[in-house]
Amino acid sequence: MKWDISYYKGKKVLITGHTGFKGSWMSVVLVNAGAKVVGFSSCSMPETRLFDLCGVRNQITHIKGDVRDLNHLLSAVQEAQPEIVIHMAAQPLVRLSYEEPVDTYSINVMGTVNILEAVRRTSSVKSFLNVTTDKVYENKEWEWGYRENEPLDGYDPYSNSKSCSELVTHSYKKSFFSDGQVAVSTARAGNVIGGGDFAHDRIIPDCVRAAVNGETIAVRNPYSTRPYQHVLEPIYAYLMIAAMQYQDNKYEGYYNVGPDDQDCFQTGALVDLFVKHWGNGLKWVNQYDGGPHEANFLKLDCSKLKKTLGWRPHWNLETAIEKTVEWSKAWQDGKDVRSVMDRQIEEFLLEDDGNGKLEK
Repeated sequence: MKWDISYYKGKKVLITGHTGFKGSWMSVVLVNAGAKVVGFSSCSMPETRLFDLCGVRNQITHIKGDVRDLNHLLSAVQEAQPEIVIHMAAQPLVRLSYEEPVDTYSINVMGTVNILEAVRRTSSVKSFLNVTTDKVYENKEWEWGYRENEPLDGYDPYSNSKSCSELVTHSYKKSFFSDGQVAVSTARAGNVIGGGDFAHDRIIPDCVRAAVNGETIAVRNPYSTRPYQHVLEPIYAYLMIAAMQYQDNKYEGYYNVGPDDQDCFQTGALVDLFVKHWGNGLKWVNQYDGGPHEANFLKLDCSKLKKTLGWRPHWNLETAIEKTVEWSKAWQDGKDVRSVMDRQIEEFLLEDDGNGKLEK
């Protein structure tokens, strides 16, 4: 079976959460590939800034709405008649989930119920992907990567709500989609970095803000280890999963998406790379604040995705940091950030053997 990004040319794709950091990058990738994109988002997070900066708003059908509103969501999906639905709408921050647990659960759990219900009632949909997180697993702080069959039991309200979102998807898959009419998968991605992330309580946006303001970077937990990857890595994997299962539902399932082991870095080492590539005498300081519980060590085993779909990481962490700094400095200087994104997407796709093609 052959797949490349041009598979999406002319395809109708609906994305929830399309105005977020990952959603904006995915929208640009799909528009560049010739897809017909419909986005549904509440536009409530600060990271929606990228959506406006990159100019993709005028290239897609943009619908402002809350995934907790079933009637509005159902109406939007049925009017769009998409072939592929990718669910990324979420309250995505651990610390905010401690402050707003009810909203976190209602968005992340009932939002998943509602989009699955909309898919169930819309006959045009043939492929559905729920994007969750590496934090869905019961984290035992062990040194090896979690596999897709490990217990799901996130600790904090964000992580736990995403575990619940996974279980909702599993139930709908068994209860309503077992006839094979809609292929259903989830993707559990590690921490992503890249140009245009303006969220709070994320290390790279904190680095960029400090660099732009000429300040020392404050690192909250420099000894936590995470699987960091450029934002295009999971986006490419999501699009591959959605396309492959559309063509053959034997590819549906639950997939980890993360970097190779050498790119599971301590946060302090990640900041060291950022400082190296930014230059200008930038420095960082350890400001551990003993805040709410967050995992100290977490990484994924991505063997299933590699073996089943032939996926592999494209860029190592240093390249990912380099690309992030390139975008951020272009933004700081008032340059055209969309052209930077387009160029980085093209470079990323050309990293694949066969000019971006996967052949099985």
